[in-house]
Amino acid sequence: MDENTAKWYVIHTYSGYENTVAASIMKAAENRNMLSLIQEVNIPMETVTEHTDAGEKTYERKIYPGYVLVKMILTDESWHLVRNVRGATGFVGNDGKAIPLTQREIYDMGVEKREVIVPFAAGDLIKIVDGPLEGFEGKVEEIDPDGAHVRVTVSMFGRETPVDLEFDQIEKL
Repeated sequence: MDENTAKWYVIHTYSGYENTVAASIMKAAENRNMLSLIQEVNIPMETVTEHTDAGEKTYERKIYPGYVLVKMILTDESWHLVRNVRGATGFVGNDGKAIPLTQREIYDMGVEKREVIVPFAAGDLIKIVDGPLEGFEGKVEEIDPDGAHVRVTVSMFGRETPVDLEFDQIEKL
């Protein structure tokens, strides 16, 4: 693990203090010239649409109330800065030790978006290069770039059969 790479950490806050804590962390980092250590603060939000008698009402809601995500390089200085912000109760982890989120957790939470480049399109002929259907050829029917899946129609036993595969299981012919 590279110590000089910023990672995402979860900060526990008093309920309702998420915005205050996020703003305070960034302000303190700016005041102490620590923006190279504390790079980004995020409060995961979702858009909710309620259907009521008065009509539709759309608003933003915190996905994880009581928590703030911070992308930072963990040092004694950055740990103390975050830990001493008013409203922050500490890092999420074992015995008060900050544990970074995994890449999968970051992606699942929607904190960072990754750009997916799809080397094929619907209608392309492909060959399956991995998995139980390795060696079969088929035609791309649908592509789900967010889920990194593709639906392929493969001819098996004289029948066209739809199969869901991951991008790395196929290659374009």
